[in-house]
Order: sequence, then C-alpha cells, then structure tokens
Amino acid sequence: MAELNGTPIGLEDLQVLALTNYGHFTSMRVEDGRVRGLSLHLARLVRDCRAVFGVELDVDRVREFARRLVPAVGACVVRVTVFDPAMDVGQVGSDAHPQVLVTTRPAGPLPLPPLRVQSVVYTRDLPAVKSVGLFGSLRHRRAAQRAGFDDALFVDTRSVISEGGTWNVGFVKDGEVSWPDADCLVGTTMELLRRVHPSTMDSVRLADLADFDAVFATNIGIGVRAISGVDDLVLPGSHPVIEQLRKEYDELPGDPL
Repeated sequence: MAELNGTPIGLEDLQVLALTNYGHFTSMRVEDGRVRGLSLHLARLVRDCRAVFGVELDVDRVREFARRLVPAVGACVVRVTVFDPAMDVGQVGSDAHPQVLVTTRPAGPLPLPPLRVQSVVYTRDLPAVKSVGLFGSLRHRRAAQRAGFDDALFVDTRSVISEGGTWNVGFVKDGEVSWPDADCLVGTTMELLRRVHPSTMDSVRLADLADFDAVFATNIGIGVRAISGVDDLVLPGSHPVIEQLRKEYDELPGDPL
C-alpha cells in the first residue's frame, strides 16, 4: 500500500521520486501497532529533512499518515519517504515543499540465517543521512551477490570498516561488544542496543577481524544477524553474545505509533 499525505499516490508523483530520486526516509518494523525506537525514527526524519531540504518536518502528521496504513494486529514494515513531488531535476535549488509518502510491506520472520559478506571500498554520500539515493549501496550488493556472497561490507581506503549496504555492523571480542568508529549511518537498532548493552566505539580494520570472536549485522528488518564470513575469513554462525543481544532487542517495549 502507498499513500502520499494520507491519500493514494498518483503516477506523476511517483515518477518524480523515481526520476529525480532526491529525498530521505526511515523504515520501521511495526508489531501490533508498536515501534521499537519510535522517537529515534522521528528524530531521524526531522534531522534529515533539515539536512536535505532545509525545512522543518511535522512529525505529528507523519505519525497520522503512518497509522492509516498499519494494521492493529500483526507485523509489517512501514517506510516513510520524504520528498518534494514538485522538485525538478534541473532546479533542485528552488525552495522545497517536502511531502510524506508512506508505504508498507510484510515483515519477515526473525531471526535470519547468518550472512556472508564481501568487503568493498565505498563510502556513501552524507553517511549520516538515510537518503533515497541507494544506487552505490545496491550496486555493491549486486556485485557481492553475483560473486557468491549475501551482501557487501563497506571499508575506507585504509580498510577501516564502517557499515554494510543497509545495515550496521558490530563486533564481539572476549565477551565485549564494539561498534565501528567510522563514518556511517547510526541505525535505530544499533542505537537501541547501545542503550541496553555496554559497548565501545573502535576503529576496526579488515585485518583485525581474525582476532574477534564474532561479527554481526543489525537493522530493523533483520534484527541482530550473525555474519559467518567476510571475504575468505570464516566466522562463527552463532555466539552467546549475539544471542544475548537478540534477546535484549526482542524484549525492548515498542511505542504506540
């Protein structure tokens, strides 16, 4: 389902989003009308709207539009995309009047099997912004999958690990959790886990991974997912700390949308 500002979206508005591809979004897993980290999602939308369009976003309207498409019972993923249907690719410097597109899709079962990922040198434009411009991320995901992996893991020119294609990455060593000290989008799942489980921020290079006990990925769609391989390095497909993180995340109470 898809609605723009609470009404069914027309083809012309969708064409603008597809052809201009300028905007930002957040995706939320909604379970029985509740969202883990709802305030983080809303704060992201406000912050990114300022960065992308230079205007304020009314989050009360966002919640109103999202509630229209969310079932009272069951699980789904709601994506809120903020873009300006009137924006012209040749005049993107004009004053913006961003609108709210809400779409839904089924939420898959969790947990998911471990990932095998391929490292690639890549840094997203404005890493702190969750933008609709996913070409680079998807191009590297496609290349990784065609090479026999599940996804791509981004590193900089010094092989410092930052994030995955659409997920954060974490590390386990001697029972302790750490996250990359690098330019990346801090996802809501990562932030919630940082609040409930002690952790550090560390600069981790690809060559360091052999010294870790486990590696995992996080986002709202996958929860906490083990990474069982990076390039040629084989890693455990499960670990007690990953199980603990998954349990702590699952037990977090959601906020009413």
